[in-house]
Amino acid sequence: MTSPAAPKRILLVTGLSGAGKSTALRTLEDLGWEVVDNLPLSLLDHLLSTPPPKSGGRRRRPLAIGIDSRTRDFDARRIVEQIKGLGHDHDFPVETLFFDCAGSELLRRYSETRRRHPLAPDRPATDGIAAERELMAPLRRWADHVVDTTETAPNALQQQIRERFGTPGDAPTLTVMSFGFSRGLPRSADIVLDVRFLRNPYWEDALRDLTGLDPRVAAYVAEDEGYGAIADMEALLLSLLPRYRAEGKSYLTVAFGCTGGRHRSVHVAERVAARLRENGFSPTVEHRDLASPPRQGVEGGAGAVPGIGKFE
Repeated sequence: MTSPAAPKRILLVTGLSGAGKSTALRTLEDLGWEVVDNLPLSLLDHLLSTPPPKSGGRRRRPLAIGIDSRTRDFDARRIVEQIKGLGHDHDFPVETLFFDCAGSELLRRYSETRRRHPLAPDRPATDGIAAERELMAPLRRWADHVVDTTETAPNALQQQIRERFGTPGDAPTLTVMSFGFSRGLPRSADIVLDVRFLRNPYWEDALRDLTGLDPRVAAYVAEDEGYGAIADMEALLLSLLPRYRAEGKSYLTVAFGCTGGRHRSVHVAERVAARLRENGFSPTVEHRDLASPPRQGVEGGAGAVPGIGKFE
């Protein structure tokens, strides 16, 4: 029976040096896997029996273990036997992902990066590539998944890993933000949309001290003849977000700005977030400048006159 500390899935990631193992491990980590590189398999039982930290969120994440010819006491045949034993002792199998690549391409990669091959630190890289290919042969024959990266660019490999080992829930962490241009652009914003074309509630005495969270402000903004453009913005985001997901972006912030960040941008951010939720996304809403006081001469503070200078 699987213990509470045991991972949902174990994937052994291995292959020829320079063939893509490190790229795969980084991608798996972005997908929420627990990743351990160059762990001697003799320590795996201890790792599986160690409870995850209480602050670790999800308790049973899938586990990816990277091993290669640099791993201490590396012996491919012995590793295969250990994998068989682990699969027999636990009620879930251990999968093996092997990265292969043509020798000429590996040589080109080593030449470009000027790295030394781990098995040929004082000899030509071709010697190390040949020795490692022979050393790793038992693991390649045993592997459940073999990926040849000879003609695969790093970003294409990341996409393959996401498609093969990701889940439908692997979407970017999405934030919808409101802000005021008068207080500077948010540094974390990936997409910035300006809603200052909408009429400004500030110049209405009954609305000035309210915010975009108030239904009266929302109704006032929605009466603007240009308000239909917000639906166009929503359609744009709904077409773009799946592409950001496909490209493996981990975090995405969409920021809506007005001058002060307290009326128009707040309402629009709330509306767009609701539309995204209706379409299966889970945005977090952040109103950066909602609690900020008006700036004199910028948002209608002392001395400001409607129609003169900058507007909210």
